[in-house]
Amino acid sequence: MTATTPTDIPPPATGEGPSDSAELAGFGYRQELHRTMGRYASFAAGFSFISVLTTVFQFFAFGFSFGGPAFFWTWPAVLAGQLMVALCFAELAARYPLSGAIYQWSTRLSRPVFGWFAGWFMVIGQIVVVAAAALALQVVLPAIWSGFQLIGTDADPTSADGAANAAVMALLLLALTTAVNLLDNRVMSAVNRVGVTAEIIGAVLIVVLLFTHAERDPGITFETGGEGGALGALLVGSFTAAYVLIGFDSAGELSEETRDPRRTAPRTILLALSAAGVLGGLLLLGGVLAAPSLTDGRLGSEGLSYVLTSTLGDGLGRVLLADVVVAIVVATLAIQTSASRMLFSMARDGMLPGARRLARVSPRTGMPTGPAVLAGVGAAAICLLNLASPEAFLAIGTTCVAMLYLAYAMVTGPLLLRRLRGGYGRGAGTAGIAGTGTDAARPLFSLGRWGVPVNVLATAYGVLMTVNLAWPRAAVYDPAGGHWYFQWFTVLFLLATGAAGAGWLLFRRGAAGVPGAPATAPAEAPAAHG
Repeated sequence: MTATTPTDIPPPATGEGPSDSAELAGFGYRQELHRTMGRYASFAAGFSFISVLTTVFQFFAFGFSFGGPAFFWTWPAVLAGQLMVALCFAELAARYPLSGAIYQWSTRLSRPVFGWFAGWFMVIGQIVVVAAAALALQVVLPAIWSGFQLIGTDADPTSADGAANAAVMALLLLALTTAVNLLDNRVMSAVNRVGVTAEIIGAVLIVVLLFTHAERDPGITFETGGEGGALGALLVGSFTAAYVLIGFDSAGELSEETRDPRRTAPRTILLALSAAGVLGGLLLLGGVLAAPSLTDGRLGSEGLSYVLTSTLGDGLGRVLLADVVVAIVVATLAIQTSASRMLFSMARDGMLPGARRLARVSPRTGMPTGPAVLAGVGAAAICLLNLASPEAFLAIGTTCVAMLYLAYAMVTGPLLLRRLRGGYGRGAGTAGIAGTGTDAARPLFSLGRWGVPVNVLATAYGVLMTVNLAWPRAAVYDPAGGHWYFQWFTVLFLLATGAAGAGWLLFRRGAAGVPGAPATAPAEAPAAHG
């Protein structure tokens, strides 16, 4: 797809304001996605990607097994770091309300090739996250009813039977979410809103019940009791929080489908992370306090599913687990949607193989169908790795998190350099956060004098956490020994992804005679809109 001039503006899609279309045209793009999402739908996009019920239930056992009760304190530490990142993203969402946010932001803050790699790592990471979210069904469904264990008898996700069963159920879920992603975006948004509402209600109810059934006081969280001691609780135990508290940028990813995105997206990015941070932290603490035992080994293998069914009884526990299933389905849908928008955004700049097909948007549904199918098929292929070995479950989960953290750092890093060089302030064209109408004299969202210190913390945190996640610890990635490729899986996958991206850019440069830049150079932010 080629960029359009600001005067080449199509009639507004359903629910879209003319100023939003004009503003998008100012960036060089036509309004093709239907702009129907309001504030709650935008919030739901970020919250459902994070999906505290999905990810806390999926990784609670892992964090506890390494850090013991003290792994709870890694949660506020990770949340503080991610809030620094989210504040930077909120500024950028107010300035660049575009689909494929990470790619678009990094490209405009640095160079096209660097921005392309940020988008490349991000979209591959998102597809891996889709697979990891779909695999989470195995943590919950067999605990509700043994009949969901279609293969073998051992439901533990790290067993051969559990891994194979997880792959089968994940494939069925991906077929469902891909179908929904091919429907009208109003249907997708409605499913997302309903699911998020059910997840929030369920999470609050679970928190209340866990705290009212507490077996011990919060002082227990100062004991490690895991395999890694105090340092292990901080570094390895932080994987749980690191995996959960990602995806808040999805509100920015769907900016071209959101009404008044300059105002809406910054607020919903921060609200999604804050709400998920509070609920997730309470879930972790409640699980530790209400567990029947911290020493029988079950909390480190079965996680919160064990706590709910053992503490609250099978009946109520299973009802609450059913709500977790809803959260997993909606999370998988939301992450796949976010990945498809990233693919669409890069494709319309001609930056992906098969770009012309991937950049097509159905005029009837307002959905990019090619990217949705590609994201679903890619995630399904990754899920099949679970059939090769049970260790693939953990390798897949940590790999996707590391890739997203790397992509985030490829935004906050260039943003920090722009600030330090004085190229990111207020003003027209190349500078500050754009205003709108009567608000043109002030930013819609700005960190002001706190921009540099917040940005420094965000960048440092992102780099350190990426290294922490990718570090090849044998005790984490290859506990049984004999599988060196699992120990180095994250590092190897990152290198392979980078090499594949570099190969594509070299091929493209040779074929097109250009140095890997987008087919149409992205326009700078308009000074104002309205």
